[in-house]
Amino acid sequence: MNIAVAQSGGPTCAINASLVGVFRQALKTPEIDTVFGSINGIEGIINDDLIILNAAITSNEDMELLRQTPSTILGSCRYKLPDSAVDEEVYKKIISTFDKHRIKKFIYIGGNDSMDTVVKLSKYLEKLGREDICVIGVPKTIDNDLCVTDHTPGFGSAAKYVAASVQEIIRDSRVYSIESVTIIEIMGRHAGWLTASTCMLRANGEIAPHLIYLPEGKFSVKQFVEDVRCQQAKHQAVIVAVSEGVTIDPEEVDLSEFQSGATDAFGHTYLSGIGKCLEKIIAKEISCKVRSIELNVMQRCSSHICSKTDIDEAEEIGAKGVVAAMKGHSGKMMYYKRLSSQPYVITIEEIDASEVANKEKMFPEKWINDAGNNVSDEALKYFLPLIQGEVDIFMRNGMPLHFMLK
Repeated sequence: MNIAVAQSGGPTCAINASLVGVFRQALKTPEIDTVFGSINGIEGIINDDLIILNAAITSNEDMELLRQTPSTILGSCRYKLPDSAVDEEVYKKIISTFDKHRIKKFIYIGGNDSMDTVVKLSKYLEKLGREDICVIGVPKTIDNDLCVTDHTPGFGSAAKYVAASVQEIIRDSRVYSIESVTIIEIMGRHAGWLTASTCMLRANGEIAPHLIYLPEGKFSVKQFVEDVRCQQAKHQAVIVAVSEGVTIDPEEVDLSEFQSGATDAFGHTYLSGIGKCLEKIIAKEISCKVRSIELNVMQRCSSHICSKTDIDEAEEIGAKGVVAAMKGHSGKMMYYKRLSSQPYVITIEEIDASEVANKEKMFPEKWINDAGNNVSDEALKYFLPLIQGEVDIFMRNGMPLHFMLK
């Protein structure tokens, strides 16, 4: 039999490590002959656009380089698989590709929307009586918003990059002897995990960010201005971390100037602009130097400071996905179960992908302070184990080296 693997959704710096986990485990499995990579997620299966990974990844050196290369080497998609009752032709194309290439195991690496594909496809196969084809989901997302799993591959590295970047911004902000406010916009549509993780700087004695705002909390422009004024009484350079998904009452501010309102195939609004919006508010209400910084895609593709814990776990969960598929399991998602934070111990288990698909895990309300402008130290115990360790990055000509398909 053969196996196929695809990557979907937004890039992370650990998603290729999960691909390596799938590939390594497949090579160790005598029943598997060829490992196919699907170009641009499930679209590659639909369009029979596959490559043979055995020919593209030919050495241990290739695998080591690939596992530390950010983004999706196979490309990605945001394709929403229709219900089979509405459009069965798409499913017939998928089955045709599977049968043409003798693919019996399909591993889909992605987030909660990708798990929707795992659920729909596995149910269709079950309806056809095709138990010979197994579909397994392997999680990923820097947003850390997948239900069930303790955390997601890619989040630890993104959090490590964000914390390091914010710390450097803090150093820069304190250069001049004038009052200033720096607003840092961090990814997080509905869940504020990544923004909240900036609290990790406290572990090294840093006080900033002085204010942290998450989508899970209520936000008032008037209170925000007062919060900044309060912090200015204590700190010359005020640092604010804000999630891109923080909601502003349209009666307070017209956001049309900052956000297009456009959505993707799953109905998710394309966000950005909250930082610039808040910058203009502070500039108007408070007379001081103010700037906004949007970290943008660097958060998800900065492998030069990735977490070794994250990369190692991402590879392991990819491998476990193959093991589950070889046992004949289908419609499942692999996930991390934390047994202990000190010492840090996890196991990798599986659950029905339907428990994850199209759902979101929010940052715990109990870790948000009563004022809604910061997070508690309890969050540190959760975050810190996920960013531990450094990967020995391959360098060439003074720059990180990345694996690229020829």
